[in-house]
Amino acid sequence: QVQLVESGGGLVQVGDSLRVSCAASGRTFNAMGWFRQAPGKEREFVAGINLIGSRAYGADSVKGRFTISRDNPKNTIYLRMNTLQPEDTAVYYCAARTGSNIYSSGASYSYWGQGIQVTVSS
Repeated sequence: QVQLVESGGGLVQVGDSLRVSCAASGRTFNAMGWFRQAPGKEREFVAGINLIGSRAYGADSVKGRFTISRDNPKNTIYLRMNTLQPEDTAVYYCAARTGSNIYSSGASYSYWGQGIQVTVSS
């Protein structure tokens, strides 16, 4: 059974850092990534990484603050989020695909986690 399980979310203060994780089981994926969806907004691509460590980041607002990384033996990806702002509040979803290309469209990913809440309080 293929599963993506996110962990590490929660409530933090403005300026805090947080690391969320996504552990895959059941198979090895090549490209994996993070999307987020805030209340009343469309889902947006945050960051992606593939097996050889190529990375891509989405919105300009996260570039320089968020870092995606990967532990291949553990089949796990991480998203380190620094200097968190209230606008980072969202449900964060892990997504995975078998191909190596990192896409910003959610439709390109076949597997999804259940989502994890990140709330940044001012």
